[in-house]
Amino acid sequence: MSDPAALRSRAETLAGPLPALLAGAQHLARTVMLGSHGRRRPGQGDEFWQYRPAIPGDAARSVDWRRSARSDGHFVREKEWQAAQSVMLWVDQSASMSFASKGQAPKSDRAAELALATAILLGHGGERVGLCDHDLPPRTGSLQLLRLAQALGAGDAAAQPPDYGAPLAREMPSRSRALFLSDFLGDVTPVEGALLEAADRGISGVLVQVLDPQEEAFPFDGRTIFESMGGTLSHETLKAGELRNRYLDRLAERKDRLLQLCRTTGWQYTVHHTDTPPQSALLWIYGALERDH
Repeated sequence: MSDPAALRSRAETLAGPLPALLAGAQHLARTVMLGSHGRRRPGQGDEFWQYRPAIPGDAARSVDWRRSARSDGHFVREKEWQAAQSVMLWVDQSASMSFASKGQAPKSDRAAELALATAILLGHGGERVGLCDHDLPPRTGSLQLLRLAQALGAGDAAAQPPDYGAPLAREMPSRSRALFLSDFLGDVTPVEGALLEAADRGISGVLVQVLDPQEEAFPFDGRTIFESMGGTLSHETLKAGELRNRYLDRLAERKDRLLQLCRTTGWQYTVHHTDTPPQSALLWIYGALERDH
């Protein structure tokens, strides 16, 4: 038997207004104006795809006699392949993702919005979507979207999240697809391990590096104290400007390492900045997930 108080709490959550994150993600998903999520190849399904000339070996029952009556040949009516895929999301909710320069939203907010908007678009096509690190296996339906919104909107349940996060490939079904969103500024070794393991299990996917504009420009000069968002790392300098070129070189090296990792594993990689519109990033993510199946 479910705990009555917990059951009532869940019911009130579902009956109340949509979470702000879900409402924002739904609006973002609507702006891309995408149509039905088809596989664009013949197979089992309900939607008509194309007519093709009949060839030797086609069963008589597969011939569309009404279409064939309008020409001298026989034509087969093909349906579009519509088998649902499983897509796992990983949204970094470490302390580093809470960084935001003046006038910008935290990286974690943008990453969560993009992830949920992607889930909405995939859900419209009947795909199963799940969330790593939250015990949310891939499922379809509006209830699953509410679960995703609740998990992403609540943030990391840990009292003190780590400075940097990394995905775990073992939480993803074999031969599924995946979307990872993070700043990827921490130790890259666990990320490499996750992508290599995913590739070994037939998991393809998309890696999106979400960065604040300050992290790209490094607009610091003079006396500056740099601290990690979790407070575990700190560095003070009197000449921050002298660190700019070294920092930018290190950032470029990190981007190139992630790009090469994705090329090795068959994944796709892009960088998204929080001061740019999310629509273009969402279109790229959706298209990339379509291309990698």
